[in-house]
Amino acid sequence: MHTLLITGASRGVGRALALACAASGNYSKIILNGGSDAAALEETSRLVAKAGDLLCVSSLGDVGNLEYVESLRRNFGPVDVLVNNAAVSWTGLLTEMSPREWDALIRTNLTSLYNTCHTFVPDMVSAQSGKILNISSVWGIAGASCEVAYSASKGAVNAFTRALARELAPSHIQVNALAPGIVDTRMNAHLSENETAEIRSQIPAGYIVSPEEVAEAALRLLEMPEYFNGEVVRLDGVWT
Repeated sequence: MHTLLITGASRGVGRALALACAASGNYSKIILNGGSDAAALEETSRLVAKAGDLLCVSSLGDVGNLEYVESLRRNFGPVDVLVNNAAVSWTGLLTEMSPREWDALIRTNLTSLYNTCHTFVPDMVSAQSGKILNISSVWGIAGASCEVAYSASKGAVNAFTRALARELAPSHIQVNALAPGIVDTRMNAHLSENETAEIRSQIPAGYIVSPEEVAEAALRLLEMPEYFNGEVVRLDGVWT
């Protein structure tokens, strides 16, 4: 039985993955992080506690802040499995994006990975085991117009994943990434019906993936043997 930390677990993919992990029976403790929506995080915690025979604890805070992440380690102890899911998006021309908006996005989408890995990896090295899964995006592979900052941050997540996997493989620690296409979450709620229909028409699979399907794929990656390491796995319905 393992201890799991999921960042960005208030809703969407994070919530769906927390529920899938709880139902799997593989975890004795699940730690849930949320950024700002206390009510949503509390609801996720309630659902997770109901879904499995385990201890579920939650914490509201900014994983882009190293001091906060270190407090998670002090309060809840080491983890065996880390899922870096927290992310924000920004849509528009790069020239219209302010430095403050750029910094905030990079802090959440990329610096948070440094913070969590810097804090929790030493325990994994001591135990000579551990799993890290970073939730990326196909835009980190292909790039998206009007989402330059988001694409750049996810491209960096992919490089971070491959490099850290090489660094930690001798310690029997897996580091992989899952790169979904567009997911039916609140992050994409700004799209109009026409825009959504246009995107759907471009996806050979014929539909926009649900958080639950992404969670199922993520759970399977967490269950892969140790030799499966340093991979960035697409889940986009052959869109890109």
